[in-house]
Amino acid sequence: MKRFLILFILSIGIWINGCKVNAQSVTVDATIDSLQILIGEQARIKLQVSVDAHKHALFPVYPDTLVRGVEVLEVARPDTQWLNDGRRMLITQEYTITSFDSALYYLPPMEVMVDTQRYYSKALALKVYSMPVDTLHPDQFFGPKDIMKAPFAWEDWYVAIACVLLFVPFLLLLIYLVKRIMDNKPIIRKVKIEPQLPPHQLAMQEIERIKSEKVWQKGLSKEYYTELTDVLRVYIKGRFGFNAQEMTSSEIIDKLLEINDKDAIRDLTELFRTADLVKFAKHTPLMNENDANLVNAIDFINDTKEKEDENAKPQPTEITVVEKRSLRTKVLLGLGIAVLAAVLIGSLVYVGKELYNYFA
Repeated sequence: MKRFLILFILSIGIWINGCKVNAQSVTVDATIDSLQILIGEQARIKLQVSVDAHKHALFPVYPDTLVRGVEVLEVARPDTQWLNDGRRMLITQEYTITSFDSALYYLPPMEVMVDTQRYYSKALALKVYSMPVDTLHPDQFFGPKDIMKAPFAWEDWYVAIACVLLFVPFLLLLIYLVKRIMDNKPIIRKVKIEPQLPPHQLAMQEIERIKSEKVWQKGLSKEYYTELTDVLRVYIKGRFGFNAQEMTSSEIIDKLLEINDKDAIRDLTELFRTADLVKFAKHTPLMNENDANLVNAIDFINDTKEKEDENAKPQPTEITVVEKRSLRTKVLLGLGIAVLAAVLIGSLVYVGKELYNYFA
């Protein structure tokens, strides 16, 4: 009986000790870094909870005030430290507070929920002092300072200066682009350099083309004689210097008789007469007649061409400007003009704003 009583007492002691251990498995502690502050200064409350690793702790949430007169400015993210090889954890939560009324504030215990149990920290106190005022020397008080302008610094005006310097060139470029588009002229001229051949070489090139096309064999006599006489008119203008393209056949023959012998233009006269009959009288020449007139044109060119001087300097080159603008180019030009106009307007607005802010 005595042994049973001893065992019962020992069991009761172990149970009480276990309850104390369970009760101490959660600890909540709150500290404040400053017990006294001036109006508007800040203090930090550190709330620490030590719990087992498998437990879940829920910290208090304050929307804007801790108590009346004490405002919560910031709530930091919880910081967790692992203890006892990860079996326990120490969670720290910081609250930044301030006050704008001088008083002694009682900060009640802070409540922490661990699973379904409530735990409370100790209460805190905060003394808020107002600024000391020397009422014996009122002449030492000064009113509010005027707004001080920032000192002038060139670094602050680099962008504005660049906008001003580039405004005039960009404006001239915009005017140039708009004018070229309105005049339907190329923005960048593509220059094609071609050798300037003598008149007889140009004429012979065209005659070779006519021979290769063989238009007369297709029954197109009018087209054939029109092309052949046009080649001769261009040659005569380049060789003899008068505008044969604006003259009739008889006028051309009369002009040639004044500056050349009759033998050189006898065959040319026959060619022009046949051409006029074909074009105006619907004459249909024979096949050998067409060939003969082509030969007559070649002979006239060879008989009247200028003799080439082997020691003569090369003729100057002929510059041909290619003025073509595709649809894609037009679209890109339109976009470029729009962007350039936007840059100019933005530069004006930016510079104007900077000047207004500086002198305001």
